[in-house]
Amino acid sequence: MAHTFLLEPGRWLIQGNWLERNGMPISIKGMTLVAWNRDNWFTMATKLIFPGSDRPDISLQYKGRLHEGERQYTFLLQHSLLGQVEGEGWMGLEAIIQRYWVMSDRQRRSGFETMHRIADDTYYLSSGIMAGHSLISTMEARLKLQPTNN
Repeated sequence: MAHTFLLEPGRWLIQGNWLERNGMPISIKGMTLVAWNRDNWFTMATKLIFPGSDRPDISLQYKGRLHEGERQYTFLLQHSLLGQVEGEGWMGLEAIIQRYWVMSDRQRRSGFETMHRIADDTYYLSSGIMAGHSLISTMEARLKLQPTNN
């Protein structure tokens, strides 16, 4: 089975929980749109909302490049909480792993995401944001591919 998330264009629904230090899990929902152009550049746009909460939405705009036949890629990310971010990703056999770091950040914030393939249309996402050596938030969620209407 090859990866469908990120490697193919699509619309993915996100549903799960957000957790911060000393806090209770908060329900989170969202959507990620993945698109590709002819030069092996991809874009991903993600919006996360906290239903029933007064927390502000989180938006993420990725632009990255995966060279044909390679398993590693790099990306730039505009993150509504973190600002300008750079990152890298690796395509594993069963998971896609990304790490990123906030540019010009005195707090030394960084993060990671692992998207583990459950089925062609389903991934399990676990992620975390760190400041220095401390984990400040995590998210666990299921990504489900939405069928296209042809």
